[in-house]
Amino acid sequence: MLKNKNQSFSVLAMARLSSCIGYFFLFVILRCFRASASSPSHKTAGAALFIFGDSTVDVGNNNYITTTPENRADVKPYGQNGFFEGPTGRFSDGRVIVDYIADYANLPLIPPFLQPSADYTYGANFASAGGGVLPDTNKGLVIDLPTQLKNFEEVEKALTEKLGEAQAKELISEAVYFISIGSNDYLGGYLGNPKMQETYIPEVYVGMVIGNLTNAIQALYEKGARKFAFLSLSPLGCLPVLRALNPKASESDCFEAGSSLALAHNNALRAILTSLQHILKDLKYCNSNFYNWLDDRIKNPSKFGFKDGVNACCGSGPYGGLLTCGGNKKATEFQLCNNADEHVWWDSFHPTERIHEQFAKALWNGPPFSVGPYNLETLFFNVEKLTIADIVDAPDEHHFQ
Repeated sequence: MLKNKNQSFSVLAMARLSSCIGYFFLFVILRCFRASASSPSHKTAGAALFIFGDSTVDVGNNNYITTTPENRADVKPYGQNGFFEGPTGRFSDGRVIVDYIADYANLPLIPPFLQPSADYTYGANFASAGGGVLPDTNKGLVIDLPTQLKNFEEVEKALTEKLGEAQAKELISEAVYFISIGSNDYLGGYLGNPKMQETYIPEVYVGMVIGNLTNAIQALYEKGARKFAFLSLSPLGCLPVLRALNPKASESDCFEAGSSLALAHNNALRAILTSLQHILKDLKYCNSNFYNWLDDRIKNPSKFGFKDGVNACCGSGPYGGLLTCGGNKKATEFQLCNNADEHVWWDSFHPTERIHEQFAKALWNGPPFSVGPYNLETLFFNVEKLTIADIVDAPDEHHFQ
């Protein structure tokens, strides 16, 4: 009897071991499948891309408006790295984040809305350097967010005329809406505006910015938008231009008031998006933690392949913080570093192309704990989050006992 019992036990143990091994290999295969699906290698074009924002994503709209030299980047050495034939209006030594995102989504470069004869079939870029969420930010010199929304209505009409109402509605509902705006509201709109500081305490002002941004999200949703992506604010106090306000401080010191406003904005936006996801049916979004991500590269540049996380490659004065890059600003002379790829900062406000590329990759297929609740690949290609249960029935509990 003992022999038979041992034999029965051995058969049962072998069966359980075989089952576990089978599920293990299935798990490995599934992980490999998910890994292959997460690389930017899709052959078909993704959803269209509509972009709203400021100089972080402006690709040339300000070339077509009357504004100050500080709000234009259509002179050398902007765009110097050779990807483009020359300056395009991008505040970078080359590309900006939305250029990489379009590439990963197998889309052409998304044109600025104001570009003559622009084709909006794959999307449009409405961003304007210096623009803010609030209409009073750099009023009369930029394209503010409310005006960008009105420009979107023009594109909506153009797409309806070109594609027909049904196809245009489908394009708009499947598109991804990338929003990167708010820095100018806090820099020039608040920190550079004593009257505004007297009128509003920081918490109230942040609430006003977030309230207007929420209205913009809801307005796009009412027009059919369902998929959004947000570039949260960077540690504003660590911009070379704000470091230059306190040149005697050590390189580890940033302008605290600027960074505090950025953090408050990001926290408020995160809370609002969580609420909107429960209120607005089918809303999906990708939110980033750009603040911590960039702060890490500023403080630990060598960890990420940079040599300098503090000083601007192009500019003048302490930390390169004076916005003289290109010589078309108030001063005609400026300094230019030998290798922009070694720097986190391109000019006194904006990061280098290399930073744009690194963060675009993080947004594209980053894990939920760093980019979420969806990454951009999921939004563009509707990539499902697979589990073993998606392929086979969930195993009985006793299989793993």
